Amino acid sequence: MLTSQRRALISARLANDGQVVAGELAAELNLSEDTIRRDLRDMAAAGLLKRVHGGALPIAPPLPDLEARQTISADVKKRLGRKAVELIRTGQLIFLDGGTTNAEIVRALPREMKVTIATHSPAIASLLAKHRAEVILIGGSLYKHSMVATGAAALAAIGMLRPDIFFLGATAIHPAHGLSTGDYEEAAIKRAIAARSAETITLLTEEKFGAVSPHHIAGIDEMAGLIVPAGMDPHVLAPYRGQNVQLIEA
Repeated sequence: MLTSQRRALISARLANDGQVVAGELAAELNLSEDTIRRDLRDMAAAGLLKRVHGGALPIAPPLPDLEARQTISADVKKRLGRKAVELIRTGQLIFLDGGTTNAEIVRALPREMKVTIATHSPAIASLLAKHRAEVILIGGSLYKHSMVATGAAALAAIGMLRPDIFFLGATAIHPAHGLSTGDYEEAAIKRAIAARSAETITLLTEEKFGAVSPHHIAGIDEMAGLIVPAGMDPHVLAPYRGQNVQLIEA
C-alpha cells in the first residue's frame, strides 16, 4: 500500500471511528507498527491529527477569533444558554468563562435575578451592565484571541473565590481525553477555576465532540454536567454516558 493510500485510510478512520490505534491498524494492513507510527508522526507535524500514546485522535480545527465565532451555531448556543440559566439559583456565585456560548447565558439571565457573576472576560462583564447581578471582573494579562484575562494576577484573584457553578468553555471534548483548549495559559486558568468551584458544567456545540485540542483542561469525570444540543447522534453521545456526568439536552 502506498504512503498516500495509508494516510488517506488513517484520515478516514479518524473521521469515522474517532481514533486510530497504531498496533491494530498495523496488524490489519500487515505492516510494521513503526510504519504506522511514522505516518502518524508525519501527519501530526502537518496538523492533520493529534498523536496520543498508542495512536492518534482527530484534532480540533483552529478556533476563529471571538467576533467570527459569534455567527457559528448561533441558534444552538441560545438554547444552550437558556438551559444553563435553569440551573442558576438566587444568591449563588456563578463563574462564567469567556466565549460566545457563555455570552448566551448572560442574555438569557433574568435582569432582576440576585446573583453574583464572576468572570475573567471583559466581554461577558459588559453584557451584565444592566443586570441587577453583582459583577466581579477578574483582571490580568489579556489573551486577545478569546478576550479573557490570564496570568498570575488572574490566578491570585481566582484563588479567593468559591463559585457554586463554573460554566466552563472548551474547544474540544473526547470521551477518553476529556476537555481541552488551544492555549496553554488559558487552560491553566480554566483548571484553577474548576478546582475552586463546587460544580463545573460545560456548554458544548456538536462540532466539538470527538476531538482534542493541545492543552488539557479536565477529565469527563470532573464535570457535573454537559449541556448539549437536543437531537445529537446517540452514537456520538454514547461514550459519555456512564462516566458519572449528567448529559443535559437543550
